[in-house]
Amino acid sequence: MFRLSRLDESRRHARILFATSVILNSLFLLSDWRFAGTSHFFVAVAARLTVVAVSLACLIAVQVAGTVRFTDAIYIVWQWSTALAVAVLVSSQSDLALFVVLLLPTVFYLAVPVPFAWQLAGGVGCSVLMLAGYLDWQMSWQFATGLALGVAVLNVTLVLLVSRMNRMERQYWASELSQRAVNERLRASENILENTFQAVPIPLVVTRIDDGTLLKANEAARRYFGPSGTLDAPGSLCKLCLTPEDRAELHRRLVEDGSAAGFEVPLHLADGTERRVVIASAVTPGGQSPGMVSALLDVTDRLVAEQQARYAATHDSLTGLPNRADFHANLDAALARRTEGQGICVLLIDLDGLKDVNDTLGHDAGDAVLLETAHRLDLLLEGKGLLARLGGDEFVAVVEGSEPVEQGRRLAHSILADLRRPIPHAGRHFATRASIGIAACPDHDCSYGELMKDADLALYAAKQQGRNRVVVYAPAMRQAVVERVALNRSMLTALAEDEIIPFYQPKVSLETGRITGLEALVRWRRSAHSILSPSAFEAALADPELAVLIGERMVRRVASDVRGWVEAGFDCGRVAVNLSSAQFTHRDLAATLLRQFHAAGVEPSTFDVEITETVFLGRSSDHVAPILDELYRAGVRIALDDFGTGYAGLIHLKQLPIDTIKIDQSFVKDIESDAFDTAIVCAVIELGRNLGMHVVAEGLETAGQARFLREKGCEQAQGFLFFRPLGVAEMTDVLRAEGDGAAAARLALFMPG
Repeated sequence: MFRLSRLDESRRHARILFATSVILNSLFLLSDWRFAGTSHFFVAVAARLTVVAVSLACLIAVQVAGTVRFTDAIYIVWQWSTALAVAVLVSSQSDLALFVVLLLPTVFYLAVPVPFAWQLAGGVGCSVLMLAGYLDWQMSWQFATGLALGVAVLNVTLVLLVSRMNRMERQYWASELSQRAVNERLRASENILENTFQAVPIPLVVTRIDDGTLLKANEAARRYFGPSGTLDAPGSLCKLCLTPEDRAELHRRLVEDGSAAGFEVPLHLADGTERRVVIASAVTPGGQSPGMVSALLDVTDRLVAEQQARYAATHDSLTGLPNRADFHANLDAALARRTEGQGICVLLIDLDGLKDVNDTLGHDAGDAVLLETAHRLDLLLEGKGLLARLGGDEFVAVVEGSEPVEQGRRLAHSILADLRRPIPHAGRHFATRASIGIAACPDHDCSYGELMKDADLALYAAKQQGRNRVVVYAPAMRQAVVERVALNRSMLTALAEDEIIPFYQPKVSLETGRITGLEALVRWRRSAHSILSPSAFEAALADPELAVLIGERMVRRVASDVRGWVEAGFDCGRVAVNLSSAQFTHRDLAATLLRQFHAAGVEPSTFDVEITETVFLGRSSDHVAPILDELYRAGVRIALDDFGTGYAGLIHLKQLPIDTIKIDQSFVKDIESDAFDTAIVCAVIELGRNLGMHVVAEGLETAGQARFLREKGCEQAQGFLFFRPLGVAEMTDVLRAEGDGAAAARLALFMPG
């Protein structure tokens, strides 16, 4: 490898050596003319021409030499040919010949670049040939010996010199190779570093640390700073883009720590735009003026996205008001900074009837109500308090002052008055109402959770009292909630222990005195001697989930009792079960009832269902009608209970498959003395007769009431005059004793004679 790396140099050297040999030996032909006329002349000329010819041949051959071995062979041929020819020339024993004897081996050692072994062989061989050509038997042995020793010393010296030269040249070559490899690795590293520097997608700039002059920038930096010329502008890049304060802070960090990470600053570009960036800089050595390399991460868009996300997380998307989480934090902060003598009032505002707006006019109208409400509340607060939308139709406002309850009350009444103003939407105008609960700190509680509970209890009381009103929290409200929760828990236990049972009140024909049917009434058997009527657990019945559970339990128990009576051969007529409005929230109510009837082995035609007009609250007849129609088709008959006490109109008698109208006991009670009640009862009886419906009077207690109803055409009645509600065992005894005698006895209660 070493000699191959020197091939071109060796060939160039060979051309010089061979050309010099041709020229010198041609010139030496002139000196050989001194032998003219002697026998040595022809020998000298022939030898000289041989050297010239061999040198010319080698000069030509080396032009086409393409390998080290071929070049070495040319050198060796020239070396030995020249040595043989010169050995002949030195036989003249002239003074010049003696010089050549010592010169030619030196030339071979120093000027012929062949492998060391061939150098040694060529030098020693040339010296032997020179001595053989120069010496003869006529010379004294002392001279010959001295010349031989001199040639030997010359060869040893030249061998040592050539060996040292070869070793040094090889070391230099190895060093050169190592340096070349290092340079290659350095160039490769520089290329990788440069390519990486340019390929990094974030802006990188290298500047002087003292004056901020730009030294280098990658493509991302040039794209980031744009065609405005910021990078190429004269002067300091830091001065152009950073404020003096930020520049001084960055310089301080670099001087003290040698680096600056997470340095967030505004960056001013040449086109006037301002971006928010995070700079990471590090000092790099650079002679007398060190530099710094800086990476710029633009966080402007991220900050905007974070602000948007933070706003979305803390504000209502429809109204733009703070949401529950943000309100919680703001109210906590307000409570924490409250000073002595100052109070905080919370107004919990619930819009009445928003669901009706959504159902009748669409959700776009409901959204318009919410937006207008938020706008009006904001105007009423005048920026002096907190306002938030907690969700749905519920808002909350907070005011601060020395008389928080009174301030809150005034604001609440202003809100109610302002909300009465009609809201225009899609060419129509409609007004809204609201219920408001008020709680204040320090009057009631001073923690977020308790204060909100107080306001919620006050709001619940406002709704219970008829809505569209303001109620201030009172401690008794919390006690009522505690009692209601305890009652609900007890009711769940009663359901689990099968303490919810039906009692039955018979319906009696005012014409014959016979039992025509039964109404199942819910009772709670607290103990063997304590049976509670619904008035004792009315609050639990108002809970939708409990109402559904109680209703399902009642249907199963009633169906089981009816099956027992049917199997015993008793005629109980049609048995009515009451359905609560909560049960109508389930669209599969009819299918559920029919499955329970079939599971008990009783025909659906044995049953009536009684509904009150409360089932229409919050829903239209279009929701109730399919359920009742399915029951009616299966044979179940429908009775409208407490007719005349609710808000439902006569339209429901037309739209729904109702068979029976039940006159509420509040009208029956005073029919003998109150003309108004008398007129209502007569009207209902006449309405039922004209519509082909049965009419049942509830709460019958006196004979006079019974006679009046019978005279006016009322067919059936139920009440204490005939029966109080009976347990299943007592009801079984009544059915067993039912007959003509029992019917006559009932007629005798109110019919004279």
